[in-house]
Amino acid sequence: MFLSPYFNKAQQLVSVSAQQASEFAKGVAQDFNPIHDVDAKKFCVPGDLLFALVLGQYGLSQKMTFRFEGMVGSGVNLVFPDAVGDSFAILDDKDKQYLSVSRSGESTLCEVQTESFVRSYVAFSGLNFTHVLVPLMKQHGMMINPARPLVIYESMSFDLHTLDFDSIALNLVEQNLAIDGKRGDVTLKFELHCGDKLVGTGEKTLVLSGLRPLEAQSMDEMVARYEARRIGYQQAD
Repeated sequence: MFLSPYFNKAQQLVSVSAQQASEFAKGVAQDFNPIHDVDAKKFCVPGDLLFALVLGQYGLSQKMTFRFEGMVGSGVNLVFPDAVGDSFAILDDKDKQYLSVSRSGESTLCEVQTESFVRSYVAFSGLNFTHVLVPLMKQHGMMINPARPLVIYESMSFDLHTLDFDSIALNLVEQNLAIDGKRGDVTLKFELHCGDKLVGTGEKTLVLSGLRPLEAQSMDEMVARYEARRIGYQQAD
């Protein structure tokens, strides 16, 4: 299982160290959000990794929805029951809920297919910041706090017409930012293709916190820092 380096498991308890989470964010999802740095003051495990762990444990279903309800810290013991129904939640060993999942349709436990799906799905995150979120913020004349850039997942969902595919590619087809005070709600809609064939659709929603009026220089510096982190990681790898 390609996820093995990124989590620890003892019976039904799954935990992720800050180092494991950071490596997944940067190495698999190409996500350089500072909140996933090992030494981040407000560290959290990437939502993409929680998503991947659920698929790795319970398989890929045609229709799935994930709602993120809490930020998972380093070493938190998450309970992954051996068996779950069509709707279930991931809680820690103190009964705090972090994720709710619903699923329907056909399912597959094929590791090769699930890995291909996960890698393509989470790699889409690596494009979010500079290619999607920054242009959206500029369009609305707003920006997140450059000193503490906080972008977190609220939900993910997808609807696959078929499980008859060996690889997928995600194409963004719609993007929207709704601003309410210092909060921004981002909706990203995409299509999933296998070659020339449309195999499904999906949606991600994210929350931008601490919004403020756009300052071009601060925004440019924030983007430059993000790109420098990405390049630095790739050169060191």
